[in-house]
Amino acid sequence: MNIAIPNTNSYFLKDRIDEIVTVLEDSGIILYPTDTIWGVGCDACNPVAIERIYNLKKRDRSKPFVLLVDSIEMLRGYVSSVHPRIETLLSFHSRPLTVIYEQGINLPANAMSSEGTVAIRIAKDKFCQQLIKDLGKPLIATSANISNEPFPANFGEISSAVIQGVEYVVHHRRDDKEQREPSVIIKYNHKGDLTFIRT
Repeated sequence: MNIAIPNTNSYFLKDRIDEIVTVLEDSGIILYPTDTIWGVGCDACNPVAIERIYNLKKRDRSKPFVLLVDSIEMLRGYVSSVHPRIETLLSFHSRPLTVIYEQGINLPANAMSSEGTVAIRIAKDKFCQQLIKDLGKPLIATSANISNEPFPANFGEISSAVIQGVEYVVHHRRDDKEQREPSVIIKYNHKGDLTFIRT
């Protein structure tokens, strides 16, 4: 399988993002840095691509992935409602925050849990935001590791099995050695009551 790797000086140019969008639109999967750790991603509205990520990670289908959107406006297109308390929290929370919403909409079944809940985070990383904006749809964001193996804190910790299993490896932040952590995860109900799943 051919792996497209951008050159060092052009990873954030528009034509390079266009190339990644083309891969995503063709049911491809990518390896990219999110606003937390490195992740494997695809078009979150493409059930075929999502299934490919489940296979690559050898992940249990009962464990759905996190989705990334670029804004609250995009978020509203994929959940039945956003409680005002959550909207405020999303605006002011200092760490990346993944929220589990009670009901996803306009998404394939394998992008949500069997109960219809969906975990979504508004990306803070500028590269992710631009990629999502150009794709026009959410991205799947799951840690770049095989299930039950440690998640990679930086690019150098990603296994060759994951790298070789994608169509496109993003160059952005590959030289970043900062040890990053997954996002905070919360769940809320229609009353706005919050439960912290991961802090």
